[in-house]
Amino acid sequence: MQLFIITLLVFCLVIPLMAIGVIFGRKALTGSCGGLGKLLGEACMFCDKKDECKTAKNSPPHSH
Repeated sequence: MQLFIITLLVFCLVIPLMAIGVIFGRKALTGSCGGLGKLLGEACMFCDKKDECKTAKNSPPHSH
């Protein structure tokens, strides 16, 4: 029962904090374009900027 109460309190604290983050309009977390696949030399299947990746193979990854 003690674990349930602690878990409930944590949820009651985290949910309003997430709501405050949404209210202030912070940018949502997004994945990197390519991620580990880019390091391993695999193609970016879902990236909107595939052409930029092809022209700049040795440059650092772009941020969104």
